[in-house]
Amino acid sequence: MVQLAGFWMALATFLGIWWGHVGVRWLEAHSARIGLPALVLTFAGLGLNAYALFAPNLTLAGVSSIVGVTLLWDAFELFRQAKRVRKGHAPANPANPRHAAYLAAGGSATTADLLDREPTGCPVTPRRSSWRPAEHSSDLYHPSSASTD
Repeated sequence: MVQLAGFWMALATFLGIWWGHVGVRWLEAHSARIGLPALVLTFAGLGLNAYALFAPNLTLAGVSSIVGVTLLWDAFELFRQAKRVRKGHAPANPANPRHAAYLAAGGSATTADLLDREPTGCPVTPRRSSWRPAEHSSDLYHPSSASTD
């Protein structure tokens, strides 16, 4: 008899991590408040884990629990992503009122996506990246003001 439980659980893990990475970044960038999405993810995660306790078979229980724990982690990760945006480690969305406030405060927040570049093997800042700013970002890196250090 072929056992597919491991395959389905591995697929759930892979897709859960992928969705978590992409979904958390998207949710945080597009939500004016992150409390409600975090609450929804928390309840969905708890619900799936509760279902896993009573699931009719091991495969369904495993997949439900894996996805449930991943959603719980994503709820926590939303708040960490917000900190990364404030610190300038992740790009801010100027159309999001929360991000616009970070950008207006003049702190470290930036619209530059420092991951969207060719790796150089050394740390990079928004001013030293090869990223090209959008039309609305006149205060960020411009090729004419690039330093040669």
